[in-house]
Amino acid sequence: MNAKFDELIGSFVDNEIGLCEHFLTKTLAKLLQQHLQELDNENRMLPAGIGNDIIKDPLQKKRGDRIFWLDKKTKNINELAFLDQIENFIEYLNKTCYTGINAYEFHYALYDAGTFYKRHRDQFKNNQDRKYTLISYLNDDWKDTDGGELIIYQAGKAGKILPTMQKAVFFRSSELEHEVSVSPRPRMSISGWLKSN
Repeated sequence: MNAKFDELIGSFVDNEIGLCEHFLTKTLAKLLQQHLQELDNENRMLPAGIGNDIIKDPLQKKRGDRIFWLDKKTKNINELAFLDQIENFIEYLNKTCYTGINAYEFHYALYDAGTFYKRHRDQFKNNQDRKYTLISYLNDDWKDTDGGELIIYQAGKAGKILPTMQKAVFFRSSELEHEVSVSPRPRMSISGWLKSN
């Protein structure tokens, strides 16, 4: 597991964007994908908003995904396995990079065909707890022609990352603007933040 953590952290140190092609095992990614689809079939994936409890825009048109928050109280063993891996990553990150992360929050995200998330940063203007963004993708057989890229703006350039199964992306929540481009097919991930409060 440490090799995956080193890959994610090392590429972040080099480029301000951490990438690990196989952060999740194929089995775990597939099981999480299946559970996300079950939640969707049960109408438990809810439209995402913009802002936090203090500042929230219920009429926003900036993002079109639907989400379901993960919680350690879950009885789903695959969600618990994912959250255990996140906790192990945080422990390793704190030990190797002295980041002081002491909390996290993650949710499933489902972008239906034709939806998107316009350019934004992940840190709230009225709350700086979110330090790092970490996204893990759950999409089978994703091709260049499928779109749905994570577009990250860095030094005046736009880099595109395909949301392929098992891949993780890691960057500072306050620094890099990013967006999700439109895709003609549904796009699935677990997105979240490592926090210090």
